[in-house]
Amino acid sequence: MRSMGQWGNDLYTGKASVPFVARRKLWFIIAIALVAISVLAPFVRGVELSIEFTGGSQFTVSAPESTDQSIATDAVHSVDGEAEAKVTVVGGTDIRVQTTQLSQDETRQVSAALAEGYGVDAAEVTDSFIGPTWGADVTRQSLWGLGVFLVLTFVILAIYFRTWKMSVAAIIGLVDVLVITIGIYALAGFAISPAAVIGFLTILGYSLYDTTVVFDKIRENTAEDGEISGRTFGESVNLGVNQTLVRSINTSIVAALPVAAILFIGVIWLGAETLSDISLSIFVGILVATYSTLFVSAPLYSLMREKEPAIAQRDQRVLGARA
Repeated sequence: MRSMGQWGNDLYTGKASVPFVARRKLWFIIAIALVAISVLAPFVRGVELSIEFTGGSQFTVSAPESTDQSIATDAVHSVDGEAEAKVTVVGGTDIRVQTTQLSQDETRQVSAALAEGYGVDAAEVTDSFIGPTWGADVTRQSLWGLGVFLVLTFVILAIYFRTWKMSVAAIIGLVDVLVITIGIYALAGFAISPAAVIGFLTILGYSLYDTTVVFDKIRENTAEDGEISGRTFGESVNLGVNQTLVRSINTSIVAALPVAAILFIGVIWLGAETLSDISLSIFVGILVATYSTLFVSAPLYSLMREKEPAIAQRDQRVLGARA
């Protein structure tokens, strides 16, 4: 059985190969299915939006005697039995309670119930109202930032790689990452908050880095081919992806480990709920970005270039020489 190091060497020299380009029809069908499921998921299952998008009331209990979250839920339901209550422990010592919008009288009653339930002075319970426009402003500004990011990415990649087709393949890969990550978020039933939106945009930077590394190797291989190469264009692209495969896997593992530590140890074990939104979106995004670069962007770039007359003629000559 080959070691990881030997496998990596075989991939680099071409002795072993994963058929990213040769089986691209299969990968594209899977990618289209994943995108379709991700697009339909919010309509079928619905999307849970955080209080920053829907608006509501928020209470903070400082230094309570207990961090039992059921006390807060009971306090809210004692005033309004139908009000939704999201309770989180903040900083390991404080309790944060978010509810649907309450009237001023209900707000005073919930504050009093929380103070009594957690055994603190009334002054230790603060309340505030969060309007839905705050989340809308964050979303609008994020979409503007996303649009500018995609345009600049297209231009810079086209200049760097000297072909707009690599830019198109990379942009489609980025959109694929964004759609599937949001789809997984919706299917899992996680609430989308401004922190999650920031996480969605952050993973685009990682995805772009991974795609650029792979495309750089592909450009190097295809530039070296010349007229006497024994490889077709698709084979050169596939060799480039395989030569960077181990690096992509290692980079993804290294990038995912600290995020996973925050997500699984910090959030689930230690209860740092405030980190859950951004860490979960980045963790899912890193995994999806690695998949998208290997199975979508690189095979798509090969498909777009193989139809060019000069490349098609050279591929026919290479295949004819083998016959």
